[in-house]
Amino acid sequence: MFILYAIVIGLVVGLLLGGQPSRLAELKLRYAWVCVLGLAVQLVLFSDAVTERIGDLGVPIYVVSTVLVAGAVAANYRIPGMAVVAVGAFSNLITIVANGGYMPTTTDALAASGFSEKTVYSNSALLADPKLPWLTDIFAMPRWIPAHNVFSIGDVLIGLGVVIVIVAAMRRASVTL
Repeated sequence: MFILYAIVIGLVVGLLLGGQPSRLAELKLRYAWVCVLGLAVQLVLFSDAVTERIGDLGVPIYVVSTVLVAGAVAANYRIPGMAVVAVGAFSNLITIVANGGYMPTTTDALAASGFSEKTVYSNSALLADPKLPWLTDIFAMPRWIPAHNVFSIGDVLIGLGVVIVIVAAMRRASVTL
């Protein structure tokens, strides 16, 4: 849900800077369908009903969907802001792979967001000794924010990159590869 806030912020900033939302239609994303598919898989994957049924398949499904999204984002690196999104996506991917298919979080971050550790597969997990701890879900959105969650530096970079992509697209006459 973190990315939804980046989209809204990008639209507002783009408008405030004189951009036109209609220019977003000119944005040519290569493999956009791969991004949508990968993110949709993750949304479904982390619903409690699905995670309870798939068991150990959650880890490889999560890793593959993350690889697909990161690859599709990287294929669009020439679009202003997309390199920032790619750095964030690969930061998350490296962290997830280094931690056996899990994005570690902390009890403090979970508590700040009003969550407790899930007993089924989730996009964030408490691990005793996480690898690359500075890249894990160590931050928390305040509880009063709708769809609040824990997040990582990679998520921040993805969000920042999405804002840049939207603002740049809204302010340019044409954005292509």
